[in-house]
Amino acid sequence: MNGIKFDRTVGIGIIVTLAIQSAGALMWGGAAEARLQNLEKTTMTSPPMAERIARMEEQMTMARQSLERIEHRLDQDQN
Repeated sequence: MNGIKFDRTVGIGIIVTLAIQSAGALMWGGAAEARLQNLEKTTMTSPPMAERIARMEEQMTMARQSLERIEHRLDQDQN
């Protein structure tokens, strides 16, 4: 090793360990970024949840009204 001097308190093993840990952290960060991008794509392509919930609430309201009309007719027929 020309021109490179290592301090005896910092061994090659520590340097290799730090390099491996850094590579692992970079790989983990890249995988996390890929998962986030996938989730963002999925979120963008699906309709917003608030809109879907509002539609379902409206459908439930209409179903309740229909049920009340049916019950009212049944009550009238029984009398």
